[in-house]
Amino acid sequence: MAKGMILAAGQGTRVRPLTKDLPKPMVPILGKPVMEYLIEHMARHGITEIMVNVAYHHQRIEQYFGDGRRWGVEIGYSYEGVREHGDILPRPMGSAGGLRRIQDFSGFFDDTSIVLCGDALIDLDISAALAEHREKGAIASIVGLQVPREEVGSYGVVVADDTGRIQAFQEKPRPEDAKSTLVSTGVYIFEPEVIARVPPDTVYDFGSELFPQLAAEGAPFFVQNRPFHWIDIGRVSDYWAVLQRVLRGEIGSLRMPGREVRPGVWVGINTRVPWDEVQISGPVYIGSGVHIEPGATVIGPAWIGHGCAVREGAHVERSVLFEYTRIAPHMRFEEMIVSRQYCVNRHGDTLYAGDDAHPLRWGDARA
Repeated sequence: MAKGMILAAGQGTRVRPLTKDLPKPMVPILGKPVMEYLIEHMARHGITEIMVNVAYHHQRIEQYFGDGRRWGVEIGYSYEGVREHGDILPRPMGSAGGLRRIQDFSGFFDDTSIVLCGDALIDLDISAALAEHREKGAIASIVGLQVPREEVGSYGVVVADDTGRIQAFQEKPRPEDAKSTLVSTGVYIFEPEVIARVPPDTVYDFGSELFPQLAAEGAPFFVQNRPFHWIDIGRVSDYWAVLQRVLRGEIGSLRMPGREVRPGVWVGINTRVPWDEVQISGPVYIGSGVHIEPGATVIGPAWIGHGCAVREGAHVERSVLFEYTRIAPHMRFEEMIVSRQYCVNRHGDTLYAGDDAHPLRWGDARA
């Protein structure tokens, strides 16, 4: 069928503090890491051998996914780091450099390979994308999508002819300089000879180095412009928006867990909610072990992670509470992502628990 690769070595600086002690592919969506959806999706399309390059907080990824047998796949890991002054430090090799490192180690990429970024949700028909790649005789393919012109500066822009053959690749151009509005989604398909073009033992990137090189060579390098959902989590504001879309049911491939106890309200097991004494307006998910006290209000789209406590008179609206978060009595949280240590509003502004400079009070529900 094909080999699989998930890029998971990045630091995720633009979504801090969510990635302060968590690698970006482990950021949860509906209680599951982003990367788990990718592995499940690959498995549905028969891709069962998957390599993952890792660096920052790599143990979190490896301990969760292990060898992949729970998903019916085999997962291997390639750690990217260096030894300096006796310490092992993460040092990513770049998106393309990571593949070359794996290839030089074992020759793993001996067949058509599909590469996914570990921080985006997709429902792409992978089988159809692989078939188109092969039909065109491509050695490399990018799966693209059209975006509004004002957004092109966040992406790699693809310039192609009528057949889809790529003539040029612009990495994050200014909107006025962009030669198209077709952008790379971070889904790539490669033949082994493409990886051979990446210099060994070198930090090397797809967008800024390998793709312009392929275009300049006139290689059989194509873009596929096919409809699918692509949810990129580049910033905290993106993450908040993604969760709102998911909770509203706009992403059909993502199903709400738990049991629907009333329209738009799902609950896990072992919850304590005095339904006649609270106001809960869906879509809302209430995880296992959650306690919502009398007089509390939860207005969706909202996700209350397992073990959370929403105290009496508290108001939680269009927000996400990570597991074991306690909202203090009569506090009002609107359009926020809240953990035990910090909360972030939809624009990425961060507050920390225990800081007396702001009026909001929340903390750890375990104590």
